[in-house]
Amino acid sequence: MEAPPAPANFHAVFGISHNVPNFPGGAMQIDVGGDSIIGETPSSDKSAPNLGDNPTHAAILPNHSQVFVASAGSLSPGGVDVVSAFTPAFQSSTATGLGAVISIPLPTGSLPVFLNTTENGFLYVANFGTSSVSAINTSSSAVVNTAIVGANPVALAEIPNGLKLYVANQGSNSVSSLNTVDLSRNVLTGFSGITPVWVVARSDSQKVYVLTQGGTGQLVTIDTATDTVTSSLPVGAGANFIFYDPNLNRLYVTNPTTSTVYVFSVSGGANDTPIQIAAISFASGSSPCPSGCLPTSVTALPDGSRFYVASYQTAASCPDPFVGATSACVIPTLAVFDANNYTLKTALMLLTDPPFAANLNTNTYQFAVPPVAACASAALYSPSTTRFRVFTAASPDSSRVYVSMCDAGAIAVINTSDNNANNPGAPSVADTVITDLPAAFSAGAIQSNGEPPNQNPIFLLIGQ
Repeated sequence: MEAPPAPANFHAVFGISHNVPNFPGGAMQIDVGGDSIIGETPSSDKSAPNLGDNPTHAAILPNHSQVFVASAGSLSPGGVDVVSAFTPAFQSSTATGLGAVISIPLPTGSLPVFLNTTENGFLYVANFGTSSVSAINTSSSAVVNTAIVGANPVALAEIPNGLKLYVANQGSNSVSSLNTVDLSRNVLTGFSGITPVWVVARSDSQKVYVLTQGGTGQLVTIDTATDTVTSSLPVGAGANFIFYDPNLNRLYVTNPTTSTVYVFSVSGGANDTPIQIAAISFASGSSPCPSGCLPTSVTALPDGSRFYVASYQTAASCPDPFVGATSACVIPTLAVFDANNYTLKTALMLLTDPPFAANLNTNTYQFAVPPVAACASAALYSPSTTRFRVFTAASPDSSRVYVSMCDAGAIAVINTSDNNANNPGAPSVADTVITDLPAAFSAGAIQSNGEPPNQNPIFLLIGQ
């Protein structure tokens, strides 16, 4: 393994993308300061190792020395299930490129879908297909332990003190508590949610929060000292994602089915219950999205000033003339909210020229793209479907927010301040889309413009 980059100087975001079946997925590293791609897979050296087919999730070690990507490749005939690892590009004036990809094989049928760790020495993998969790030694790049959990695990959260790992088991309507030292199982009592879909740990390690998608949809609190459910609050059937903001001690829950974003306060301590402080509608007629949107993910600036909701609209007859009314389309959007009073500050269209179309004579710009079938999210997640059609993440220095747009094959870069020193030609206005960075080309059929399509970004991962 190469020497890790210096954390004090390391500011990057990683995008993970789908390719067409039986071709490796992609990873791209974006330099936060320069708004440019400084490393990318697949490698131009076709003999070099690349990511696996059908990437599903990614994680980075706390010391930022390695990035890991899970790929459920055995969904395709002859494909393999694998966790790939690579060293990020070093922060420098000259792009160094990503380190060589290391492949950590898993048994065929594992179907890895989620990665998580709060340690540097071990990484944990949720295996949807074998209903298990595996521990990977990050120094030896080898699986060192595997434990059976409930059916079809889809999310993991290790508490920050590194003692326990919590697993959301979609198929058995259960949550598993594991001791990280040996993956032995603890008895967890009081959980009765249906279809758990996401789990996060609070920064003090005293609580974990589980989101359930089925039934009435619940935000469930588990006390980690006793592994007991202490509260369960309704968030509606179809909720898909929790974002935990450790700076303001808040939880943000998105529900694309009801077009609602919930905000909860989690003040800390052993006995507190989340308190709902806002419920923001994205339904038709709402301020964030007058035409109606499906919110799918949230991020917040570490400076505590704003939070951002990534959502999208679909239209059978596209209102964007660059796509045409005879075609369907997807419209990716980002809503910016004041974190102090939860009011809408602005709503952003995310496509830029270039790489998308514009008519400067009429001052009109493309804002929609044709739908990509593989980007559509299913009602119930599985590794054969896309979890996030749009996904957002914020840089640790609060200077940028990013949105991966699966159908558009690109990642939007939003400048959050009025200082555009790296892009002097761009408007000096806070919360401005300054560029769209296209993912690597896929192996798909040649488009009408003579170029292959881009891969489809599905997830974003932030490095310090």
